[in-house]
Amino acid sequence: MLKKILAAIVILVAAFAGYVALQPDELHIERQATISAAPPAVFKQVNDLHKWNDWSPWAKLDPDAKVGFAGPAAGKDAVFTWSGNEKIGEGRMTIVEARPDELVDIKVDFTKPFEATNKSTFALKPEGSQTVVTWSMDAKQGFIGKAMCIILNGKKTLSEEMDKGLANLKSVAEGTAPPAP
Repeated sequence: MLKKILAAIVILVAAFAGYVALQPDELHIERQATISAAPPAVFKQVNDLHKWNDWSPWAKLDPDAKVGFAGPAAGKDAVFTWSGNEKIGEGRMTIVEARPDELVDIKVDFTKPFEATNKSTFALKPEGSQTVVTWSMDAKQGFIGKAMCIILNGKKTLSEEMDKGLANLKSVAEGTAPPAP
């Protein structure tokens, strides 16, 4: 009986490992929102990292996080660092490209609870008097990252946080108070 149980466990672990190995090495998440504000108003919120705590969903997860800034006040080479609780960890964001009223590309380096580098992009497209904001995140995933993404349903969790962030960005850019966390 014990041999059958061990064999079943080995088969399940091997099946899970095979499933993990077959997952894509690239993770891509993309969310979109329409904001009733012109691109310059939205761009100002995303391009100036000092403004991120006003709308970032992760700022709400640890209001006591230590944050810092380096480089220019906004735009290319602006840097935002954070160190917080277990929900947000520790890391650094650097704007690598900023095209006024159009695009902000950010390199995100996580150091805790794990090391990883991701890319976060905000693309802005005017649509009448509104702005369509597309927020995408891209990351390379190793075996452990793929397994954690499956176990913790990481893609769904990140999508939900990005939706909250876009809702907060919408409120701030439109001049209303951000929704409660």
